[in-house]
Amino acid sequence: MNDVVDKLATPTDLKSNEIEDVATGLNRVLADSYALYLKTKNFHWHVSGPHFRDYHLMFDEQAAAILGVTDAIAERVRKTGNTTLRSIGDISRHQTLDDNDADFVSAADMLKELRDDNLAVVETLRSLKDVADEAKDHATSALVDEWIDAAEERAWFLFEAAQKG
Repeated sequence: MNDVVDKLATPTDLKSNEIEDVATGLNRVLADSYALYLKTKNFHWHVSGPHFRDYHLMFDEQAAAILGVTDAIAERVRKTGNTTLRSIGDISRHQTLDDNDADFVSAADMLKELRDDNLAVVETLRSLKDVADEAKDHATSALVDEWIDAAEERAWFLFEAAQKG
């Protein structure tokens, strides 16, 4: 190891090869969390239509919840002796969710896109849980359970808000 890496090598009893896979998964979730946060804020800022107030508030609440978990994800990476994302460019290299740079997105399309993105995050988290369990990283596994529940709740709210009638 070089001197810089040595300075950041948090001690852990977890096996380095297995925990690197966990850190890779955590960094992917972190990147997707930032991408989803920004997309949710974008939709919060640009939503229009008859349900403006409800969607505007829901998107803001969901964005805050997504941003609120990013520190826990990054700190878990560091606790395992690994390093995490460092920049917007680093986020874009790791994210799996698509950005939305459209000039206009209908409220219905916003709800569907955010629901689908939250469900994609759930899928990524389920895979991460398997990797964490394989590495015997029980702390990450337990946190992932909470993050899955939160993403499923966001997807549920988005689904219900999109129902007609």
